[in-house]
Amino acid sequence: MGHYKLFLSLLLFLCLLIGSCSPHQPSSYKKSKALLDTFVTITVTADSQDTADIAIENSFDVIERFGNLVNFFSDESELSAINRNAGIRAVRVSPETLDVMEKALFVSEKSGGAFDPTIGPEIKLWDFLNKTKPSDAEIKKNLPLVNYKNIIIDRGKSTVFLKKKNMLLDLGGIAKGYAADLAVQALKQKGISAGLVAVAGDIKAFGLKPDKKPWVVGIKNPRQKSNDDELIARIQLSGKAISTSGDYERYFIMDGRRFHHLLTPQTGYPASACRSVSVISDEGAIADGFSTALFILGPEKGLELAKKMGMDAMIINDKGAIHTTPGLEGKLTIERNH
Repeated sequence: MGHYKLFLSLLLFLCLLIGSCSPHQPSSYKKSKALLDTFVTITVTADSQDTADIAIENSFDVIERFGNLVNFFSDESELSAINRNAGIRAVRVSPETLDVMEKALFVSEKSGGAFDPTIGPEIKLWDFLNKTKPSDAEIKKNLPLVNYKNIIIDRGKSTVFLKKKNMLLDLGGIAKGYAADLAVQALKQKGISAGLVAVAGDIKAFGLKPDKKPWVVGIKNPRQKSNDDELIARIQLSGKAISTSGDYERYFIMDGRRFHHLLTPQTGYPASACRSVSVISDEGAIADGFSTALFILGPEKGLELAKKMGMDAMIINDKGAIHTTPGLEGKLTIERNH
């Protein structure tokens, strides 16, 4: 009996030493799906393909449901209902819509309106696909409709109201980050202890990879030289979200000038002081909103705001120079070929 106990103790000690005696060593599993007008890729660490598939598919469903609530182009969405009723009445919305709206207002207030979800009337004027630039008169006419202070949220009644008729909410600058938050939450609820959710340039990581190292996320070079996957930097990420906003995502060039979708709320024209801004924060929605805000503010004011908010940021200015917050030291690797 004593020998048997000794054998069990040694076996237990070996199991602890190796990490697990289970034949199913945790591995990484990855799946992608077209959602939110982009590609969503979810990577998880799990004991089996089945466990991973169930958790990932559930997260895809969660993202899809949220996307349906805030779809700017769908008449069925809650966002469209809010926009239709601008200047008329408050619209009752679901908890997710209310929550993302509150986060959007938080970013607007903290950035002094550099991020503004009521930018819709200006966005609507630009056609980046057909390379159409609106006239100065059109842009000027819609400017009075852009003001986040005209959004009224009633948490008790779960309603959102736009004060002025023809105002338009566009949550494109925060929805993808919020979707990444929801997906991570859903993965954790399914027992997943480590993973990476990438909703285009909005990425959230939790836990460690199977090799016990942090996840590594690449930041795109805003001026691609060779191919679409050329990176300018890599960052280690765990328990954080990163969001990148760039002037290379939706743009056209006219008369030697680059016109892109990141519009300054106060002018209705694209901001021109940056090429790319990456923000690292605890929440995807916050990283997403602030990456837009910092892009609009420019390198100097942008870095100042990031530090004030306790976030890290990497800003590439209009000349291609890289500016970073001190907190990124040791976590960020700039590619040598830059």
